[in-house]
Amino acid sequence: MAEFPQLRLRRLRQTESMRALVRETRVQVEQLIYPLFVVEGKGIKKGISSMPGIHHFSPDRLSKEVEEIARLKIPAVILFGIPERKDETGSASCAPKGVVQQAIRVIKKAVPELLVVTDVCLCEYTSHGHCGVIAGTDVDNDRTLPLLAKMALSHVEAGADMVAPSDMMDGRVKAIRETLDAKGFPNIPIMSYAAKYASAFYGPFREAAESTPQFGDRRSYQMDPPNVREALREVEQDINEGADIIMVKPALAYLDVIRKVRDTFNHPLAAYNVSGEYSMLKAAAQKGWLEEQRVVMESLTAIKRAGADIIITYHAKDVAKWLRG
Repeated sequence: MAEFPQLRLRRLRQTESMRALVRETRVQVEQLIYPLFVVEGKGIKKGISSMPGIHHFSPDRLSKEVEEIARLKIPAVILFGIPERKDETGSASCAPKGVVQQAIRVIKKAVPELLVVTDVCLCEYTSHGHCGVIAGTDVDNDRTLPLLAKMALSHVEAGADMVAPSDMMDGRVKAIRETLDAKGFPNIPIMSYAAKYASAFYGPFREAAESTPQFGDRRSYQMDPPNVREALREVEQDINEGADIIMVKPALAYLDVIRKVRDTFNHPLAAYNVSGEYSMLKAAAQKGWLEEQRVVMESLTAIKRAGADIIITYHAKDVAKWLRG
């Protein structure tokens, strides 16, 4: 390698055109997924206080929103449903006229080409706020699996393009894959929340999804934050069970996990830039402490640089506008 003064690394940094020419990592709109929160009722578009710029929508208010998303060239949304009535087993999750099922139909009618991904988990639908059937003081893994499979099937029957189980039950990908295949949907992909950590960064989402556990916490089924090797085992298990895309969640505090998963597996890799990561940047920007566009793009670039192919982010609409200039 040449040495200074023959080697001047600054030569390729002199102008934006030159920097763009040699840029190694790019955030692209085509690889972003935008989350949407859907509530029952009519005429509802209500801001979520802990997530500036993010709203609850009733299904009838979704058309305008998804038309804007499509105009911005964002290719996909992921839906989270909040029902009016909750019970011990989250039975509203698989109702043919459930809130997510309604939302899917509205979106596919308004913008057929927009990919609709659905979150498959019971926490928003259960009266206790946990991700499955309760036995004593914990979630019964095996009794939960058929409910998750039934929920996923109901989403696909309503028109979902992909399902994304986020519950962290052992065996859920296999149960969903077998059910979809048996019911004639072998081509519906599964994006598995494979390495989902029991993170404090989910705080604002709890308000948005109205899913705070009524007792205890989720650490008996979501991953322990200090563990990396365990994440590789979780990912491997989900791939073996039929996952088409694997995910690490959260993203910014787990860039090392994203890198490890990228280096170990060849599957498409998603990372979820979660609510707490979004809200802390929004709050700092509103205070004038950080320059929002630069810090958001730097953060998402870091996620891409770590190895993610796909980023689920609440910043997607802003990013699409910034990149469009």
